[in-house]
Amino acid sequence: MGRSENSKNRVFVAEGNELRTKAFDSAKMKDPSLIIYYPVRERGGSTIVTNGDQTDTIFDCLGTGGTFEDALFTRTFEPDAPNYTPRISGLLEPNGGYRLSVLKAEENDPNRGLRAFYQYDRLNPGTAHLVHTYSGDGNPLPPFCGEPVAVAVSEDIDAFAKEIWNALNPAFRVSLFVRFIGKDGGKEDRIINANV
Repeated sequence: MGRSENSKNRVFVAEGNELRTKAFDSAKMKDPSLIIYYPVRERGGSTIVTNGDQTDTIFDCLGTGGTFEDALFTRTFEPDAPNYTPRISGLLEPNGGYRLSVLKAEENDPNRGLRAFYQYDRLNPGTAHLVHTYSGDGNPLPPFCGEPVAVAVSEDIDAFAKEIWNALNPAFRVSLFVRFIGKDGGKEDRIINANV
């Protein structure tokens, strides 16, 4: 999702089993710092998914024996006043467990960081948990609050990708990445970009 012209000027591009963002029109790129990053990386059989450059922070920390939480305690929300966009992150572990995190400014005060972590011991087939950046419109934008929301997952990757894409506000849709990982470790990916 994206609201600014700069945020909307990007696409998802696969790089092997990882994913990166790229400017759709490099001539329109203003500031790449918050929009060009790897939203999906893999380390040691785990899949890291985030909405910002904290993907690399988690990737690097896991590589030195640290944890998902260790990595995110070195980070905070995005420095994009007045919204202070929450950094959302997920880690799917090889054993089927997964972790989610939301880093945000409490009550939109940049001096009061709030870190929420959620750990699920194993996947429940047909169900996932959703966290997102904002809870609606406003000025400033209200950050996600509460616990992750349980959502049903279709067994058909194309139907599931279409369902998610259609649920997003068309005014803010930028790109969507969906990955199904089989019990054997096989991966099936779908990418949808608004800019084509």
